[in-house]
Amino acid sequence: MCISVFIWNSHPLYPLLLLLNRDEYHSRPTLPLGWWEDGEILGGRDGEAGGTWLACTKNGRLAFVTNVRELKSNFQAKSRGDLPVRFLKSKNSPKEFAEELVGEADHYQGFNLIVADLCSMTMLYITNRPKDDGLSVIEVSPGIHVLSNAKLDTPWPKAQRLQYSFKDLLDENGEAEISIEEMVANLMRDVTKDDISKLPHIYPSEFEYPLSAIFVEADTPMGLYGTRSTSAVVLRTSGDVSFYERHLEKDLWKEQTICYQIEKEKAAL
Repeated sequence: MCISVFIWNSHPLYPLLLLLNRDEYHSRPTLPLGWWEDGEILGGRDGEAGGTWLACTKNGRLAFVTNVRELKSNFQAKSRGDLPVRFLKSKNSPKEFAEELVGEADHYQGFNLIVADLCSMTMLYITNRPKDDGLSVIEVSPGIHVLSNAKLDTPWPKAQRLQYSFKDLLDENGEAEISIEEMVANLMRDVTKDDISKLPHIYPSEFEYPLSAIFVEADTPMGLYGTRSTSAVVLRTSGDVSFYERHLEKDLWKEQTICYQIEKEKAAL
């Protein structure tokens, strides 16, 4: 489970400003933010399945994925974390990549996938739920969006809290630079939970209740589960990218920021 809020193609300083909390079992092996072995992909990495929840590339591609909250699980399905990696390594446009996935919708458990070309400023939302609809592909419109564990911009209470807080912070700063560390601290560590009556009631309430916070902390029969990392990706009009991550490692929170310039000549190849 994850939650993300972002502003796309509608801010005077930031063509993209994205915040994302990744929720996972604490026992699942995870590699922190860094350049992958090919030197082209930047992001965290799932140490068990090898995929990622959020990553980007030097040539201006970006992708992130969340699970769809549902009861039925196909344990033989492919890892959803492979989807961002496939896009980042592909030469195809977001639309062409989405067309590739049409015949594979049922190979994965429910997913919400965002893929973007930051050079052409093209962003698509791709999901394989509802299952009977096959693959749904929508171009993301300029503005503020929230993605949790239902369709893009589904008004779950936690999603609305995050969207409103994000908008208020952007409005307060106007055209001034925004401190990413302060934004993360103010928005992404919110442990406010919903009234039980407002839960989606897909999982048992004793599990859904802790999941209703933006920053998740839950003690489950399978072990501790919750927010393992918070990421922020900032694209400036100059083409400079800053990727910030605050992650939990052996009960200690560590943070780092990696910056780079999009290499548009590579994107043209």
